[in-house]
Amino acid sequence: MVETNLRFRDDEPHDEPAVSIEAFLDQSNATAVRIEAGEDARELIPYLDRLALIEIDFPRFRDGRGYSSARILREAGYTGELRASGDVLVDQMLFMRRCGFDSFAPDAPIDPVALEGALSRFDYVYQTAADDAVPVWKLRHG
Repeated sequence: MVETNLRFRDDEPHDEPAVSIEAFLDQSNATAVRIEAGEDARELIPYLDRLALIEIDFPRFRDGRGYSSARILREAGYTGELRASGDVLVDQMLFMRRCGFDSFAPDAPIDPVALEGALSRFDYVYQTAADDAVPVWKLRHG
């Protein structure tokens, strides 16, 4: 894996390695956990207050289960770092940000110019999400 983390947070990066959900549930001092594709993010909801980092794996770009995990965690009140790792592509990052990801550890380097273009491509959004963007219909109709 390429050691290129992209963060959209102002706090200090969390440097503790993420453990599996199973390992996390078996110990009381871990503050970082990794969710593999197919694992249920809802298992972490009772422990969100002690987690500083949740890393969600994307084994292939076409595997969208991580989007659902991110949204579940953000809607449950998780405010810590939420990192997408693995086969993360630049054209997915806007939508990942909307689902609540604020950190990325892609397998391949991301071109900063392409990333800026992808994140600023659309002026308006059409639905609510985990981010603070106001849908265009609400801007039009209050």
